[in-house]
Amino acid sequence: MSQKTLLRWGGGFISLLTVLGVGVVLLPYFWMVSSSLKTGAEVFELPIHWIPQETQWENYPNALSRGAFGIYFFNSTIVALAVMAGNLIFCSLAGYGLAKFRFPCRELCFRFILSTLMLPLEIVLVPTFLVVREFGLVNTYGGLIAPLAVDAFGVFLMRQYIKDLPDSLIEAARLDGCSEFGIFWRIILPNCKPALGALALLTFRDNWDQFLWPFIVASSDALKTFPLGLAQMEGIDSAAYHEIMAIAVIGMIPAALIFLFFQRAFVRGIALTGLKE
Repeated sequence: MSQKTLLRWGGGFISLLTVLGVGVVLLPYFWMVSSSLKTGAEVFELPIHWIPQETQWENYPNALSRGAFGIYFFNSTIVALAVMAGNLIFCSLAGYGLAKFRFPCRELCFRFILSTLMLPLEIVLVPTFLVVREFGLVNTYGGLIAPLAVDAFGVFLMRQYIKDLPDSLIEAARLDGCSEFGIFWRIILPNCKPALGALALLTFRDNWDQFLWPFIVASSDALKTFPLGLAQMEGIDSAAYHEIMAIAVIGMIPAALIFLFFQRAFVRGIALTGLKE
């Protein structure tokens, strides 16, 4: 068998695996959308009907009427956007300092920040809650946002990207009399758009789906987020899975839109293709 034939067969096999992988990933989402348009009884019918026998568009308004999902949606949007903004600001500042400034114990500080990624959530959950309670932030937007406003992975991502930016850009700006904050705002941030896009996408997605921390901090219905509302709906009426799926589809839309908006920056940012000297 010739080398060209082997390459052709290999390429076809890789394409087949790719298609199968994409199908496996997308299948649950397709089932979720399909179930949101079925009757309650049809959801559990065997064999599974992947296409609804009769489309039930009224599932969506009926599901939204079962709770204050407008408030939950608003709260999740505010928290996710605020946490995303905090991470973009503080992680990029920390990354800039760790990448381009020389000070004692710089590498030790960076390694200490990275070491926090190895701590399970259960270890930091109780101390974080006690600190939030001492500051009187329980059941407030501040309590939902402040503990998540900076993340060790975000610092790592920005530091690795900024580290590859040419020092000559910074030195030239300093010679022109630009302040350190001006360098950060006019030189560093414009050259970090891919990394910022990746960080924005990851942060928004994680905090839009955040369940445990809002569950602990937010005790009033006025501050509950979308995942809490969805869980509450499932606990009240676990049989109405067609309406639960309808709410889940609605909750998936913001994260999908953010991904489509930051898709190109996300791919470039994760690859960390910074400028090289």
